[in-house]
Amino acid sequence: MAKSLLEQLPEIVARGRQVAEKILESLEGRHRVGLQTREWVLPSKDSKASDWITANARQEALATELPSPAGGRGAGGEGDRPWRNRLIYGDNLLAMAALLAGAPATGLPSLRGKLDLIYIDPPFDSKADYRTKVVLPGVELEQKPTVIEQFAYSDTWSDGTASYLEMITPRLILMRELLSDSGSIYVHLDWHVGHYVKLVLDEVFGKNCFRNELIWSYFGFKRSTAKKFPQKHDVIFSYTKSQEYFWKTQFKPHSSEYLKRFKPDETGRLCRSDVNPTAGGSRRIYLDDVEGDIVDSVWDDLPPVNPVAKERVDYTTQKPEKLLERIIQASCPENGLVADFFGGSGTTAAVAERLGRRWITSDLGKPACMIMRKRLIDQNARPFLYQAIGDYQVEAAKSTLGRSFRIGDLSQIVLSLYGALSLAEEDNPLRNLGSIAGGGVRTLVYADSPNKLTGAATLKKALAQRDSLLGGWDKVVVLGWNFEPDIGQSIAALNDPGLEVLVIPPDLLDRLKKKGSLDKLRGSVRFASLQYLKIQPVQRLRSSDGQTETLRVQLANYVLLSPEAINLDEGNREKLQAVMNAEPLALIEYWAVDPDYDGQVFRSVWQDYRGNVDNDGDPLRVVTEAVLQVPAKTGPRRVCVRAVDVFGFEAEVAVNVGVEGAP
Repeated sequence: MAKSLLEQLPEIVARGRQVAEKILESLEGRHRVGLQTREWVLPSKDSKASDWITANARQEALATELPSPAGGRGAGGEGDRPWRNRLIYGDNLLAMAALLAGAPATGLPSLRGKLDLIYIDPPFDSKADYRTKVVLPGVELEQKPTVIEQFAYSDTWSDGTASYLEMITPRLILMRELLSDSGSIYVHLDWHVGHYVKLVLDEVFGKNCFRNELIWSYFGFKRSTAKKFPQKHDVIFSYTKSQEYFWKTQFKPHSSEYLKRFKPDETGRLCRSDVNPTAGGSRRIYLDDVEGDIVDSVWDDLPPVNPVAKERVDYTTQKPEKLLERIIQASCPENGLVADFFGGSGTTAAVAERLGRRWITSDLGKPACMIMRKRLIDQNARPFLYQAIGDYQVEAAKSTLGRSFRIGDLSQIVLSLYGALSLAEEDNPLRNLGSIAGGGVRTLVYADSPNKLTGAATLKKALAQRDSLLGGWDKVVVLGWNFEPDIGQSIAALNDPGLEVLVIPPDLLDRLKKKGSLDKLRGSVRFASLQYLKIQPVQRLRSSDGQTETLRVQLANYVLLSPEAINLDEGNREKLQAVMNAEPLALIEYWAVDPDYDGQVFRSVWQDYRGNVDNDGDPLRVVTEAVLQVPAKTGPRRVCVRAVDVFGFEAEVAVNVGVEGAP
């Protein structure tokens, strides 16, 4: 007879502790998980009404920007190193491992025991399917989540509640490690799994550290249900790291009924009479001495986000800002550090930013990260880092193939799924070369490593092997995981018809883990072509006084070369193709400009994105021209443009620009 969920719970917690312990043991190792800074965001949404680039706040931000790792300073350190808020894309288990490990090379210390508050709103095991709706001019597409994003959006678990608890347990353990001794955690759930997660929280934090079961009773239309009362509340469990924790009592306005009890005294001051239970007799209570009605554990005064609310970002499970205001003000000191590892719509980060708290947020879904980035830019947030898990594929390989795996093992998997036969060991010492023969064409296949960026040097090496190895080949296919920003320009410069560059699916190992074997994946894995961004020649004009320069950057074209790699049905794919043919720039969700790209960290000092109507009133399209006024500089400028499309794919182009547009 199968064990009940209650009988499985001790085993689930034990396995969760083992997962967490392995991560904690690896923190001091040479191959610990790290974070890669993808973007240093200096919010300055394009607007004809203002240009923040020349404002004092912008200049101060630029003066303290994140230098390259070799510079000796970093993002988020101690002492004289400034803290940088951060938005992290990727599996939160790996994100927490990276935060626990720290990154001495970039100045980020370990954040173990440093977080003042954690709020999480994880999936509820509700079996809902949160598919991504992509609205383009004239069409609406429904995109199924990729395997790597199903964790974030599908809200379903293959083994039901047991697998949900397997997911959440090690994450809660790492969260406890990150909390300060005076820190608190709030876990937002509902009736589906709340009672089971409460038992896990008791095990991880201790029953003596349980503080509240909060009831968020929200407004909703009461519909008749079959033989039960309609649901209209969530539960939020709050725990602390220790018995000595930060707390600030919260108040809400008095009810009208309570206020009616107050009458003016002889001086006109509002008061009421009350029985003094300790001294006997009666006493006067003055209204201006009463801060408000103390907030208790039932929160029925915080409505959900309504359809026309200014804060609404069209995210299915978005929580209201007032909810997070109450939690942050109660349990996080001023300038304290707040984290949300299921970032979703970004409410936690947005509220923490507004309340003057430092923050970290992360999410596994690209759409969620895009929403959060746009939301923070829209509210003119302080500069923040957009980061991703460093060597994500390596970490996924360790999880799937074992901690002792070799890069060659992963290359062999990639070659096999592409349909290539591995070359003999004497000709293939790195085990990353394979061959395909058919139709009279001999093709060499080169599988690049996941812990490096595929760039011009790799392409030249692959071409050399094509021309010399085993008597030469007709063409070479390079399969890469991560690419140098100017890879498109490198391919164009080589202009070799016998070279093809394809992208290895980033969720390949997650799919392998889910499917269980290579045989089940063969024929279903698509290796996508790179997408390309094209811009017009950048104009650079110096002012008459020589103090400033004006840069004019124009988008020319965007090419999404492999729409077949996007998880769409055929009907939606045809709609997408029509938009691609008619208006390719309509696919751009967000684009930014770095006027002085150093090749290390992209500094977005100018941004525009769909939904920003400050400039053109068009919520479905970005503007295609950026005009930046920047301090003058001698010599050429390295201008870099980065774009993200509606599906989360990134493309970059970098050019050297001389004064008045001369190269």
